[in-house]
Amino acid sequence: MKKEEQKKTSATRILGERYVKGNRKRIRRIEREIEKAEVAAKIYEMRTQAGLSQIELAQRVKTSQSVISRLEDADYRGHSLRMLERVAEALDCRVQIGFVPNGAYATQKG
Repeated sequence: MKKEEQKKTSATRILGERYVKGNRKRIRRIEREIEKAEVAAKIYEMRTQAGLSQIELAQRVKTSQSVISRLEDADYRGHSLRMLERVAEALDCRVQIGFVPNGAYATQKG
């Protein structure tokens, strides 16, 4: 079989199988990073869809622009439920929380 005819495999899948598969600590660490990135992306998405700058959202939340910037940073770890509720209220929505078993993300996506 020619090289171009071989089934292509994504780099993510190869790396996952090589370095993550079966390693519960690594899977959980990756899931935590994904969780933080999803929260940050969601706040950014909702803010931009509302047509607000970080400063404008900060004014509505009664906080500073730097706090909004941190909330939109995928590396930020300090999300509190109360702050998320304040952001949601400022954007005319509510926070919805769900619980999933550890390792569920890897099972769903892999």
